[in-house]
Amino acid sequence: QVQLVESGGGLVQPGGSLRLSCVASGSSVSTYGMGWYRQAPGKQREIVGTISSTGTTWYADSVKGRFTISRDNAKNTVNLQMNSLKFEDTAVYYCAQYSRPWSWGQGTQVTVSS
Repeated sequence: QVQLVESGGGLVQPGGSLRLSCVASGSSVSTYGMGWYRQAPGKQREIVGTISSTGTTWYADSVKGRFTISRDNAKNTVNLQMNSLKFEDTAVYYCAQYSRPWSWGQGTQVTVSS
C-alpha cells in the first residue's frame, strides 16, 4: 500500500519561499509519474505540476517560472520549491502518484499573507 506524506507548509509573506516535500512509502517515487495539486477554499483542486518517471517536469501557467519540482530518489521524496509566492497561492497542497489507482497524500496548508 502506497503512502504519501506531505510536509513543509506554513505561513509566508508575499514574495517569500517555501519548500514542500512528499515522502513515499510502499512505492518508489521514480517508478511512476508524480504530481503536485492544490485546492483553495471554495475552489476545485487544480494541478500545479508534474514530474514523470524519467524526470521530465511540467508546470501550470500560473506557477511557471516560480515553482520547481524535483525528485530525490535516495530519500524517495518529491519536492516542490515555491518562490515569489503570491496571495493566490494560498491552498492545501497535495502530492499524488500516478500508480493504479492513484495515491494521494493528506495535504499540507500553505498560507500566503502579510
